[in-house]
Amino acid sequence: MAGYFAIFLVVITVACGLIWLIDAKLYAPARRERIAIAQASTAGNIALDELEKIAPQPVIAETAQSIFPVLFLITIFRSFLFEPFQIPSGSMMPTMLVGDFILVQKYTYGVHDPIWRSELIEMDTPSRGDIAVFKYPEDERLDYIKRVVGLPGDKIVYRNKQLFIQPSCERESERCKELNVMPMESDSVYEINAYGETVALGTELLGEVEHNILFNINKEYGYPFVQANGKTNEWLVPEGHYFMMGDNRDNSQDSRFWGFVREDQLVGKAVFIWMSFVYNDGAIDWLPNWIPIDIRFSRLGTVQ
Repeated sequence: MAGYFAIFLVVITVACGLIWLIDAKLYAPARRERIAIAQASTAGNIALDELEKIAPQPVIAETAQSIFPVLFLITIFRSFLFEPFQIPSGSMMPTMLVGDFILVQKYTYGVHDPIWRSELIEMDTPSRGDIAVFKYPEDERLDYIKRVVGLPGDKIVYRNKQLFIQPSCERESERCKELNVMPMESDSVYEINAYGETVALGTELLGEVEHNILFNINKEYGYPFVQANGKTNEWLVPEGHYFMMGDNRDNSQDSRFWGFVREDQLVGKAVFIWMSFVYNDGAIDWLPNWIPIDIRFSRLGTVQ
């Protein structure tokens, strides 16, 4: 089911449309008749403001008539075309930063109704390397954004900061016989964090998508999501599901922690950064941390 704001937007749009329709069909003809009678009785010599006083349109109907077209266009745009999202955390660094505002293309993975999210028109399925927004499987009121790593039928292995994929034979018959390493290079230090750990910047080729990743070279992790009869850090993606990972590999709560994303939980594909703010974050003592203090114009554009 859609989030509360989406439901509220649809409900208020439908309510305004019904109020406008009821007024136009039931009450507007009577108002026009009273105005016609008044004009006839005065031979047309009556001021416009006096006519409005004779048969005024109720405020609620006038308001609904005024805002319904705007609400309708916003609902169509947000429900079926593009929806704006704000990046709230660093799990997709360095590809996306806190303060980035993105547009998510809603129809990429199918057209869904705006409330129950049932599929109306079938479109494409996610490709490996897509940046996707989806409903968090453990609480569908929340929207998450991660990169699509595993497709249905894939075997995923993540060890020693290296990603391996054995693709489904139905999709890639020539490469499905063994694990394939996803090419990755790292030649620079991104930062030394507050714990003295080295975070490295790498470049990974995932399908046809080359993108940057961050990883902590000082630690190796055993991830908590383990399938029945499976091994730690190995996963077999079920049909109709996808395996998601953040580009900030050691600072991302993703499929390695809570499992797979169902196809019906997909919201859309992130395609464009339309604004990117730098927030105060304690730099100015007297200013609240949520206040923007700069704009990263260089980040505006398409994402990969």
